[in-house]
Amino acid sequence: MAKNTNIRISLPAVCFVWQIAMIILFGVFIRYDEESDTHWIEHRRKKNISTNLENDFYYRYPSFQDVHVMIFVGFGFLMTFLKRYSFGGVGFNFLIAAFGIQWALLMQGWFHHLDENDWKIKIGVENLINADFCVASCLIAYGACLGKVSPVQLMVLTLFGVTLFAVEEYIILELLHAKDAGGSMVIHTFGAYYGLTISWVLYRPLLSQSRHLQGSVYHSDVFAMIGTLFLWMYWPSFNSAIADHGDGQHRAVINTYLALASSVLTTFAISSISQNNGKLDMVHIQNATLAGGVAMGTASEFMITPYGSLIVGFCSGIVSTFGYLFLTPFMEKTLKIQDTCGIHNLHAMPGVIGGIVGAITAASASESVYGQEGLINTFDFKDAVANRTVNIQGGYQAAGLFVAIAFGLVGGALVGGILKLPIWGDPADANCFDDDVYWEVVVLKGSYDAILKIIILCIWCNRIC
Repeated sequence: MAKNTNIRISLPAVCFVWQIAMIILFGVFIRYDEESDTHWIEHRRKKNISTNLENDFYYRYPSFQDVHVMIFVGFGFLMTFLKRYSFGGVGFNFLIAAFGIQWALLMQGWFHHLDENDWKIKIGVENLINADFCVASCLIAYGACLGKVSPVQLMVLTLFGVTLFAVEEYIILELLHAKDAGGSMVIHTFGAYYGLTISWVLYRPLLSQSRHLQGSVYHSDVFAMIGTLFLWMYWPSFNSAIADHGDGQHRAVINTYLALASSVLTTFAISSISQNNGKLDMVHIQNATLAGGVAMGTASEFMITPYGSLIVGFCSGIVSTFGYLFLTPFMEKTLKIQDTCGIHNLHAMPGVIGGIVGAITAASASESVYGQEGLINTFDFKDAVANRTVNIQGGYQAAGLFVAIAFGLVGGALVGGILKLPIWGDPADANCFDDDVYWEVVVLKGSYDAILKIIILCIWCNRIC
């Protein structure tokens, strides 16, 4: 049961009020951009564009589909590992993602796409991708609080998380002019430290009352593995979705693909070595195998070389797996951070690795490797930063990492203080990690295999169609 208070903000009220507010704000500010508006044909003629295939939709939509699947299926099912919290894992993921993308379109639009002629936000398919990226940082933060907060708290977490994300993204990408196509800094580092700080503020000293629900069972781990596989397969699209058309996007896919493969083998090796009997731990396989994709986010467009990508995946797999083995217990016992999903190991540390790799790779770039035009194009050395050197760029990349961490820590502390107020209907210590608090739960014994087969069949049939 939820905690009792005299004042309690209900989920239906928040959902209805928020959706009405979004309708009003979208009506005032949001419009189609020139490539999604009916005036596209006039724009084509004016810009001497010969075919509709030059519309950004055809470049970006396949990547958008993949990123969208990662947000709703990948992240959602990855959070179903708890034995009695699968509804909450995938269901609340669905709720806050749909809630967050609307606010993200507005916040990112005000910072990046506000037309000074009519003060409207013009959106196209790339805005949809960026909104998904923004929501991803909040879903990462959700992982640290999984099972311990109410849906209303999650919506508040997302409201402030999207706002903070838009500001730190603007500082890192626009003011510092750092490159971070796959979001190692902007998405993963910020989201992880934001969630970890909130979890620290919301520390529950009596959480042991629900200890029996914090583990997994066979079928819940299989469901979570579905999320892992979807994330793993589509991560090259995530890191390349907003990269430069052509060689930048192509290179981002290759680098991410190789880093992911390397982190899988490393994770299997470390997981087996760490057990006395040499068996594998499913927690490691579900999470640390993805660390290579996180760590490759910042440098995905750079000329890091294929073997360099393997090294990044190798190192991040080691760090992430050892994090689950040693750091997670230490953080809970000593630092009082109850990190349900282990986001410190999958997102925070690999995100920091990605930021460091990006800074080093940028600072070591040279004309002999990139070519003069390639160097300018890769780092966008144009206009106000036309005279920037690669050494200076490396410094700004490092500064971007510190900005992401600072926003996560300070923002998490402030939002955690708000979420600590006794008005959100969060569950009591003894009722954490239990779907029965917020969901109508009907369990049909022996039906898990059938349900699993149906879900897999539906997902794959949808992809084929």
